[in-house]
Amino acid sequence: MSLFWRIFALNAVVLGAATALLLLAPVTVSVPVLLTEAVILIGGLAVMLVANAALLRFGLAPLDRLTKLMTTVDLLRPGQRLPASGGGGVAELIRTFNAMLERLEQERAASSARALLAQEAERRRIAQELHDEVGQSMTAILLGLKRSADDVPEPQRKELRELQEITRESLDEVRRLVRRLRPGVLDDLGLVSALTSLSEDFATHTGLLVTRRFDADLPPLEPETELVLYRVAQESLTNVARHADAGRVTVALRRADDGVVLTVTDDGSGIEAPREGAGIRGMRERALLVEGTLDITPAPRAGTRVQLTAPLARKQL
Repeated sequence: MSLFWRIFALNAVVLGAATALLLLAPVTVSVPVLLTEAVILIGGLAVMLVANAALLRFGLAPLDRLTKLMTTVDLLRPGQRLPASGGGGVAELIRTFNAMLERLEQERAASSARALLAQEAERRRIAQELHDEVGQSMTAILLGLKRSADDVPEPQRKELRELQEITRESLDEVRRLVRRLRPGVLDDLGLVSALTSLSEDFATHTGLLVTRRFDADLPPLEPETELVLYRVAQESLTNVARHADAGRVTVALRRADDGVVLTVTDDGSGIEAPREGAGIRGMRERALLVEGTLDITPAPRAGTRVQLTAPLARKQL
């Protein structure tokens, strides 16, 4: 039965019941209307309106739930569905909306995967160029400054030594940028070594105390899963440095029943609700790439906890 006929039937039931009561009940209307008759009519009208409102509320409740879901649904949090309750057109409308969400989530996941893979390819290209061209050029400059400093008098030698130090610091910064763009240690030595290097570099540049807790029996992971875990840890540490005002950070990687769980916890100012900025939404998109689940919650005592659960096996997009 369509929604139109459902509403029509509900109103017909109410109006029919009211008409039957007027026909069968020993009630007459005088002219002018007596007080008792007015009370009976007004009471009957009130009962009819209440019954009609209750029936319409019951019949349209699934649409209210559907409207609420429409205003709050987020494609970065997949799986939000409504049970196809109600009858006729209402249930069909809910099933159609659920199917539309399914298609949108699949298309969003596929497009995000293509964008993130293209981004990683561009990061790899830029990192390679920085390493091969800029890094080698600065190394040649550094060697030239060293040879020149050995052949000049002391006053000029001091200036060249200062230039050497500036060049060396710039070269270290270029190498650090290369590691951030494309962690070579991740490809060469694996996820644990890459997270160790990342946390050590973070502690060196921020002065924060970083504690690492990695399980010894971690399962083998696909390269894309390792890269997603690394990028989420990287973005989480960046957010801690920028916003948390923390003194201690814990990076943990443990084995779960069907995957691994990465947790980054700080003791900073904490959050009431995570603001969905570009960094957090980027982490959610990366989690969807490997069909993982990202949760950002207040830490048990203070600060913030970022937790990514990544499965071992995933479907191909």
